[in-house]
Amino acid sequence: MIRGWEADPSSPLVRRLGKSPTELGTTGGEQGCPDIWELENGDIAVVGRDLTDSYLPILPPGLVVAPDERIVVIPRRTAAAAKVDLPDA
Repeated sequence: MIRGWEADPSSPLVRRLGKSPTELGTTGGEQGCPDIWELENGDIAVVGRDLTDSYLPILPPGLVVAPDERIVVIPRRTAAAAKVDLPDA
């Protein structure tokens, strides 16, 4: 399959975007910490709950999840806190 973008698993995590899960109150201790990180190549890594199986039967038209992709859900406040670290365009 030819894709327009491919994830690079060799690109290291370089910085957190937004606030830490502890600062946001979304941590359950050492496990269950939703987070957003920038990779060295500029891509973004998201740590969240895998809800792919829950959403696959109800995907809206035009949304396709490839076999090697997952639907990851994070708290709104985690995404909002990362906004200050993301470019506008």
